[in-house]
Amino acid sequence: MNPQPGSGIDHDVASPPALSVVIIARNESARIARCLDSVNWADEVIVLDGGSTDDTVAVAQAHGARVEVAADWPGFGVQKNRALALASGRWILSLDADEWVDPSLAEAIRAIVADPASAPVWRMPRRSRYCGHVMRHSGWWPDHVTRLWQRGTARFSEDRVHERVLSDAPIATLRAALDHESFVGFEQVIDKMNRYSTDGAAMMHASGRQGSVTAAILHGAWTFVRTYVLRLGFLDGRYGLLLAISNAEGSYYRYLKLMQLERR
Repeated sequence: MNPQPGSGIDHDVASPPALSVVIIARNESARIARCLDSVNWADEVIVLDGGSTDDTVAVAQAHGARVEVAADWPGFGVQKNRALALASGRWILSLDADEWVDPSLAEAIRAIVADPASAPVWRMPRRSRYCGHVMRHSGWWPDHVTRLWQRGTARFSEDRVHERVLSDAPIATLRAALDHESFVGFEQVIDKMNRYSTDGAAMMHASGRQGSVTAAILHGAWTFVRTYVLRLGFLDGRYGLLLAISNAEGSYYRYLKLMQLERR
């Protein structure tokens, strides 16, 4: 396989790439360039586009990524497994378009890939931003996420939202953090809350769960207490309060939408 433009790495075409980076995206033209620039040292970078209506595809191609399109939306888990199937590297690094790899994490990943005795699966802490504010509590730190593994040792669950990495191999932990800008502004908070609560309700409905107004209120209240009190969200100041409220709203609407699905 020929190296991607801008990868900065030459290797024999008969040899598999050492590291493939896989990213799923839809309408991420404003953020995906930062993600791609942070991994331009990788052997192979693949973006699986979910039918963007902006110029995500053009931006990704301009930054050296191989772009494939799967416009039907089966949910995050299935889409990420589709992206995995496109990769040919010995190692896989899975990223979201709103994440990026800083130099210290890049150095750590390169060391793992180059070490034949390395553990097969790795997780890393994720440093997330809520409307521009780095969250140090509220359940958002250290928020370990499994993102790096030897090909064939892990895959994603097929959940529509909140997909998990499934692996029978031992999982080691990196110290270097993955950066993540979860929400840029409150319009995005509301949009994502709406989409995730819809998908979450559909998942619960498919598994036979039941919703009600009472359940919506109780789950919303519990989510607020868990985020703001038990997970020390109050230490994140006003952003901790705002996050706790938006988390509670997401849970509240998920159960109301579940109730609506049952009635239909």
